[in-house]
Amino acid sequence: MSQSIQQMPEADRPREKLLRKGAAALSDRELLAVLLGKGAPGMDVMTLAGKLARVIDEKGLTVKAEDLTQFVGVGDAKATLILAAIEFARRRIKPEGAKIETPADLLPHIRHYADRKQEHFLCASINGANEILNIRVVSIGLVDRSPVHPREVFADALTDRASAVIVAHNHPNGGLEPSPSDIRITAQLKAAGEIVGIMLLDHIIFNRIGYFSFLEAGRL
Repeated sequence: MSQSIQQMPEADRPREKLLRKGAAALSDRELLAVLLGKGAPGMDVMTLAGKLARVIDEKGLTVKAEDLTQFVGVGDAKATLILAAIEFARRRIKPEGAKIETPADLLPHIRHYADRKQEHFLCASINGANEILNIRVVSIGLVDRSPVHPREVFADALTDRASAVIVAHNHPNGGLEPSPSDIRITAQLKAAGEIVGIMLLDHIIFNRIGYFSFLEAGRL
């Protein structure tokens, strides 16, 4: 179970940690906790940040104020602060429009998921010019598996009018070798993509230090 702010040594609290180590040293949840400032009655700021992080993961760049204000303790002021921070960063980093020429080109946009304790299955929608339209979390699984269905992968890609997708997931336990389940879902997604007219460009498995690409390995 995660610690509350009060239980953390002062030096490890998000604001103090950011000042000591820089923003890059903070997890997504810690960054959101800095933006939130405080939690809600009966809910520590770290717990609230965790709930918001999950919604933002699922929505990607399409997250809206109403997605955030559904949580007690998040009013218009906090929601607009978070959305403004996302948009401010988006205009400078611009993951949408980023060109994907090799699987490694996607990694900077998803690497922060490598630290998650559960497996996160991601889908990047790609247009005809091999540019990123959006990146979303499709499903969150257990420590060693993330159940995913083709309809969940392609639903948002169809909405994005994507011509292709790249899927990826982190391996919390560190290994990069694809499991039988990874191989099976890759085959299912490739077949489903051919039916709906959205090509599966690659399936990437990644951790903190490296990645495995089905495409590069000649297994797609």
